[in-house]
Amino acid sequence: MTDIKDEPVYKTDALIEQDIDAYLEKHQHKTMLRFITCGSVDDGKSTLIGRLLYDSKMIFEDQLADLHADSKKMGTQGQEIDFALLVDGLAAEREQGITIDVAYRFFATEKRKFIVADTPGHEQYTRNMVTGASTADLAVILVDARKGVLVQTRRHSYLAHLVGIKHVVLAVNKMDLIDYDRSTFLDIVQDYREFAEEVGIEAFTAIPISGFKGDNITELSDNTPWYSGPTLMDHLESVELSADEDLGKPFRMAVQWVNRPNLDFRGFSGQISGGTIKPGDPVRIVPSGKTTTVKSIVTFDGELDEAQAGQSVTLVLEDEVDVSRGSVIAAADHPPESADQFEATVVWMADEAMLPGRSYWLKCATQTVSCSLQAPKYKVDVNTLDHLAAKTLDLNSIGVTEMVTDKPLTFLPYRDEQGRLNKTMGGFILIDKITNQTVAAGMIHFALRRSQNVHWQAMDITREARADLKNQTPKVLWFTGLSGSGKSTIANLVEKRLHRMNRHSFLLDGDNVRHGLNKDLGFTDADRIENIRRVGEVARLMTDAGLIVVTAFISPFRAERDMVRAMMEESEFVEVYIDTPLAVAEERDVKGLYKKARAGTLKNFTGIDSPYEAPANPEIRIDTTSMTAEEAADRIVEYVLGW
Repeated sequence: MTDIKDEPVYKTDALIEQDIDAYLEKHQHKTMLRFITCGSVDDGKSTLIGRLLYDSKMIFEDQLADLHADSKKMGTQGQEIDFALLVDGLAAEREQGITIDVAYRFFATEKRKFIVADTPGHEQYTRNMVTGASTADLAVILVDARKGVLVQTRRHSYLAHLVGIKHVVLAVNKMDLIDYDRSTFLDIVQDYREFAEEVGIEAFTAIPISGFKGDNITELSDNTPWYSGPTLMDHLESVELSADEDLGKPFRMAVQWVNRPNLDFRGFSGQISGGTIKPGDPVRIVPSGKTTTVKSIVTFDGELDEAQAGQSVTLVLEDEVDVSRGSVIAAADHPPESADQFEATVVWMADEAMLPGRSYWLKCATQTVSCSLQAPKYKVDVNTLDHLAAKTLDLNSIGVTEMVTDKPLTFLPYRDEQGRLNKTMGGFILIDKITNQTVAAGMIHFALRRSQNVHWQAMDITREARADLKNQTPKVLWFTGLSGSGKSTIANLVEKRLHRMNRHSFLLDGDNVRHGLNKDLGFTDADRIENIRRVGEVARLMTDAGLIVVTAFISPFRAERDMVRAMMEESEFVEVYIDTPLAVAEERDVKGLYKKARAGTLKNFTGIDSPYEAPANPEIRIDTTSMTAEEAADRIVEYVLGW
């Protein structure tokens, strides 16, 4: 092995020693390229990045010494340097020789600064690749020259195009293992070209390389005299960036923070995602639609005469208009859209499949709204690009679906009619409300026409007036518990007591609504969710009528109970947990359902082969092992009436 002293190490620019200020000025104005490496597992992504760091002399002597030691201890290249170890930082990655996380690295050359994301190749970590691609300008798609274009190559290429990466490099790696055969390289390029055209990738740059040997990385290799294109580094340094594209868009800025340090100052802070702005320019606040003009543009370093896309600023407005976090300040004559129903492409990133109808948090720019997804229109087979019928989306699936939000979302199509990208206001993530894990990423296509054609009709008689007429406070008493826990029995007793007290109430029972309103629904998780959503909407309408609504549903999932709670006015939803041990409920088995479930003739039965998620903090908990049904009903009525 070559002695460490003979290895190239990080060397400072000579300008640093001559004029440090000039060096910093020069470095500050270098352009920044963000790129990802992706492709199938073991295509050599980490090795390639390690080689780029090594050849660009971005390795310090102590790092190089560690690299030599680690290469001997856990490297995969015999006595040679294993460049992948410069990137694979996790112990699990080093032990297995794979990348399972997104590893970001910074390096620079005389011409440009770079941030590279090494994304994992295994299919189960495709979600990590989407994360890395979301901010990238260029994608280096690696292909093992021995294997050619694989399914994961196609998947990553499709995703790169989907999120709007315009510059693609097809790096045919490990050419040294096929003796730098030109015909093999050309066959791979042709195979990839056919797929790229189907996907919509308009152009790509193909380069034959060896990340391990260094062929065509920073210098053209004598081993490929038949190749006359650029080296990988030359291409990375010279590719044109589309940074100015955002400047040509209409002005828009999502409000991140209402900045009010004292009574004399009120500004709105955020990062400008498109266009330019000057004091005196007219702007419109979305979704309120209010218009005003910009009074001043404030930054930490002082006021600006002009600000543009990419800058983080605080805008002070001439008029006192209602602006809050999540609002968008936009050019008055080109405001973004606002709607509550959309079509979107969704990349599912969670181990648990998407549940149509379930409520998730949707984050877009600085907005957070509650959102539910319909069953997919179709999902995409990334190998053939066929549109396949699907009832849900599972891990790494890509599909097109319709979404409904609980309030209008201000947005722009992810890709507009001119093909320009609006990542900030067109891209979103979905978050599970229970676990707070990100479960999907998506791109908005357009607002559904029906969301634009349906409006709220003003009513003269308010819900408060209806409640006053009945001399009561509307409530939803949401009984939840296992089958056989006693929900229906206790709920019936509660309504009888309310009726005797001249209270206006209505009982919605789980079995009864399935004879009419929900007779089309089964008992899958998705059907259970839709069952509760419909009942929640009915209960909300009944509270608008001033009624006390009593419901008796197993409603096994916390997410759906929370969804119904969110539909109601504050303090109107009362969760009543009928807490009965499974063994006790099964012993009662009034309807014989547990017996069928145990025999396997009744599928998806709560408590047996379908889970029940007990309430974490119910307003009322009834222990049916220590309290009679009559005692439980009395306690619930006392709570509702405030006695």
